[in-house]
Amino acid sequence: MAENKILLGIDTGGTYTDAVLFSDEAGVIAKAKSLTTKHDLAIGISGAVDAVLSQFKGDISDVALTSISTTLATNALVEGKGGSVGLVMIGFDERDMGKSGLKEALAGDPVIFIPGGHDVSGNERKLDMSSLETFIEEHGKNISGIAIAGYFAVRNSSHELKVRDYIQEKTQLATTCSHELSSKLGGPKRALTTVLNARLIPVIQDLILACRSHLEKTGINSPLMVVRGDGALVDADFALRRPIETILSGPAASLVGAKFLLGTKDAIISDIGGTTTDVAILEKGWPRIEPNGARVGGFTTMVEAVAMHTFGLGGDSVVEIDDTTNTKVKLGPRRQVPISLLAVDYEQEVVGALKRLAQIDYPTHLCVKFAHRIKGAENRIGGLKPTEVKLFEKLTDKPQPLDTLLKGASEEGTLTKLVSRGLVQVSGFTPSDAMHVLERQNNWNAEAATLAANVLYRVRDRFAQAIALSGAGLCENIKKQLTAQSCNVILQTCMAEDGIKVGEGAAELIARSLDRQSGFVKFSLNLDRPLVGLGASAKVYYPEIGDRLSSECLVPDHADVANAIGAVASEVRVQKTVTITSSDGGSSFQFMSGGSLTNMADEEAMLEKVKLDLQSELVQMAEEAGAQSPEFETNIKINAPIIDGSRHFVEAIIHMSATGRPKFD
Repeated sequence: MAENKILLGIDTGGTYTDAVLFSDEAGVIAKAKSLTTKHDLAIGISGAVDAVLSQFKGDISDVALTSISTTLATNALVEGKGGSVGLVMIGFDERDMGKSGLKEALAGDPVIFIPGGHDVSGNERKLDMSSLETFIEEHGKNISGIAIAGYFAVRNSSHELKVRDYIQEKTQLATTCSHELSSKLGGPKRALTTVLNARLIPVIQDLILACRSHLEKTGINSPLMVVRGDGALVDADFALRRPIETILSGPAASLVGAKFLLGTKDAIISDIGGTTTDVAILEKGWPRIEPNGARVGGFTTMVEAVAMHTFGLGGDSVVEIDDTTNTKVKLGPRRQVPISLLAVDYEQEVVGALKRLAQIDYPTHLCVKFAHRIKGAENRIGGLKPTEVKLFEKLTDKPQPLDTLLKGASEEGTLTKLVSRGLVQVSGFTPSDAMHVLERQNNWNAEAATLAANVLYRVRDRFAQAIALSGAGLCENIKKQLTAQSCNVILQTCMAEDGIKVGEGAAELIARSLDRQSGFVKFSLNLDRPLVGLGASAKVYYPEIGDRLSSECLVPDHADVANAIGAVASEVRVQKTVTITSSDGGSSFQFMSGGSLTNMADEEAMLEKVKLDLQSELVQMAEEAGAQSPEFETNIKINAPIIDGSRHFVEAIIHMSATGRPKFD
C-alpha cells in the first residue's frame, strides 16, 4: 500500500452500503454505513460516502484512490436483469444452444450462426460474414450489446476479432469476444459467459457513472477501481468491458479485508451479513478460486472467482417455528426486513399494530408480519393473474399487518408470488430483532422488537405448546439457533473443500461433537486454522461459534466494514494463458500470438517466445487495469508422455500473471 495515501473503499451489501477512509500509516480513519437502496444503488453509495467524508478532518482532495466492491452484477444475474443482447456464433449450429444453459441465458434475445471458426490446432475454416449486416439492421436498435463466440477461439481468435471490428464499424454497440474472458475450451459455456458479460455492461456502467458523478461533486478526482470476483482490483473502465468478472466481488473483498486487518495468510473466513453467511478459505494470502467457474443465477460461467460457499443465513433471516429443533425455531434461507428496522420509518403503523396483537390470546404464524409495496412496483405489474392483481391493489406503500390483510391460505401463496416478482416486501421477526431485545444491538427501534418478541413467543407449535417461556427466552433460543446453524455451514464448507461427503450418520456424530454430548464414545473436532468472523453482527455470535468448534476465533476491529477495507487493500492482478499444441507429436508447434496463429519448429525457442509475448501482453493489460510496477509469475505445464520409448508432445499450457499495487494520483 502506498505510504500516507488516503484511500476510500465502498462496499454495497444486501442491507448496508459501507464506506471507509484509511491509510497505511493511520489504518481506519473513518467509517460509515447507509442503507442499501436496491432500486437505485447510487443513493446508498452517496449516503455512505457523504457520511464518511463528514468525519474526515483533512482535505478531501487528498483521497488518492477510490474502489468499489459490489453485489450488483451477482444480483442482476440472480434476478434476470440487464440489457438485451445479440449473440454471434461463429462455426457453431443450433444444437449448441442446448448446451451449458446457453439458450436459457440468452432468454429469447436474437442469435445468428455464421460459417467460420477454427479446429483444435487453430487452423482456419472459411469465415462468411455476409449475413451480419442484415442481422445488425434487424436487431441493432433493440439491443445494448453483442456477444461474439467463435469455434475454438481460444486456439485462434482471429475470426472473433474480425467480427468485432466489422460490428464496431457499423454500430456503436458494446461488443464482447469470448476469448477475452476465458482461455478454456468449451464453446457453449464460453458463449454463455460472453452473453452474460454483454448483458451486464449497462448495469455496471450505470453504477460506475453514478459513483463517478457523486465523487466529482464531492471534490474527489482519484482513480476509480472495482473489485473482481477473485479479489483483485481493476480500473473501472477495465471492469466496464468485463463486468462478468465482478460477480462475487463483495465476498472476495471480505477475504482481502480480513487478510489486511489480521495479517493472516491462512484462515477460514465467515462473513455474516443481513441475507447470507459467506464462507471461504484463505490460503497463502489469496482466496481459493472455484476451479469449475463461478456459478450464479443458475448458470455456471467460465469466470475465475473466489470459491465461496453461500448459505441463506444472516441477521435478517426469516424466523420460522420448527419443533424438530432444540430451540423450536429455524432460520432462513429467505430474508425479510426486520421489525425493528421497519419501525424506524413506520413507527406509528408498526408499534400500533404490535400493541393490538399483544391483546390477542392465541397469536398465529401471521402475527408480527407486515407487507407493503416496493417503490415503483405499480409500473411493473404486467402479466399478473387476476388474484395477484387483487391482492396487490389491497397493498399500499405503508406496511400492513398480515393477520388483517390476508384472507385464507390461498392469499398467503399469492403474496409469496408477489414477493418473488420483486413487487412486495415482507417484514417480520429476525435475529437482528432478537439482538435488540437482548441489548446486543441498538441501531434500530428496540421497542418494536420487544413488542414483537412478546407476541411471537406465545405462538403455538403443532403440539399446541408455546415455543418459549418469554420474549427474552425466545430471543436467546434464536441466538442459539443461529450459532448452531453457523457451525454447521462452516463445517459443511471445510468438509466440501476437503472432498468429504457428510452422510446421515456423520451428521449425527458432528451434532454430538458440537453439543459435547456424553456417551461411551466421545467425539471432538476442530479447524486446522483460525476462524475469522466478519460482518456487523460477528462480534455477537462468533466467539461462541469458535468455542463450539473448539477452534481459535478472531473477530477483528472494524470487522463490520471488512468488505470496504478489502475494496482498497487488494492489488491489481491480470493473467493470461496460452496453450501450445502439436499435430505431429513434437516436430512442429502452434500457438496464438498477437491475434494470429504462429508456427515454430523448436520447442525451447517456442517456449521463450510465448513467455516474452505473454509478458508483453500482460504489461499492456496491467496498465489498462490500473497497476503500477507489476511483478510477473509464470507456470508451465507440459503434457508429453513417453510412448514406445519416444517422447510424444501433446500440449503445453503457459499461465502468467502480473500483480501490482494500483496507481495513485
